[in-house]
Amino acid sequence: MIERQVYVWLLAAWMVVALIVLPYLLSQPAPYGRHARPGWGPTVSARLSWFLMEALSPLLMIAMFALGNRRANVTAQVFLGLWLVHYLYRAFVYPLLLPAGARPMPVVVLVSGAFFNLINGYINGRWLFALSGPRPLAWLASLRFVAGCVLFAVGLCTHIIADRSLRRLRSNGEYAVPRGPIFRLVSCPNYLGEIIEWSGWALATWSPPGLVFALWTAANLIPRAIRHDRWYREQFADYSKQRRAIIPFVL
Repeated sequence: MIERQVYVWLLAAWMVVALIVLPYLLSQPAPYGRHARPGWGPTVSARLSWFLMEALSPLLMIAMFALGNRRANVTAQVFLGLWLVHYLYRAFVYPLLLPAGARPMPVVVLVSGAFFNLINGYINGRWLFALSGPRPLAWLASLRFVAGCVLFAVGLCTHIIADRSLRRLRSNGEYAVPRGPIFRLVSCPNYLGEIIEWSGWALATWSPPGLVFALWTAANLIPRAIRHDRWYREQFADYSKQRRAIIPFVL
């Protein structure tokens, strides 16, 4: 009972923090990648940073599953599988595919990302595998779950394809205008893919922490996409005026 009360307060506080982070990141982009700038302390290689930061999430989710009371529940196993599909790519594949010359990441950004993954992994894993009511097998045939999984798959594929295109552009160490169908409407389809993906997770799990995760994803990535779009327009005079930052035809 005490843990549930603490959990509810943590979840509410975490949602409030996301709403605070959004306007801050609109004015001050996180200092890594193309937006890196001096004054943020020591740095760590990009590959190692992404691995250390992201690997916490699948490991913590596995721990939440093992410590919970849903180990024999098929729906819980599927939820775990969806989570691991994303983070096995993000933590173990994506870092290895980064260009050798990728800009190092400030330790403060690494620590902030790791802290986010710890909180996010706990609130999602603890809810799905212990604190919420168990989901029956029939949940996997529900419209919410099926539609959520479709969104999750579309978002993940968009994210991975966009990452691949961006790596090819940076193979010589220089930034260039991204081209191709996936970039025709938005400057940052990789970020759009992640927002779609975790919106699908929120729908498939139909859970408060899933909704908060989707909100956090948008609060983190929409400002960065706007900054990316502005950077492209400053660097390349011929940048498409029809292309939006992250939401086709809108933003």
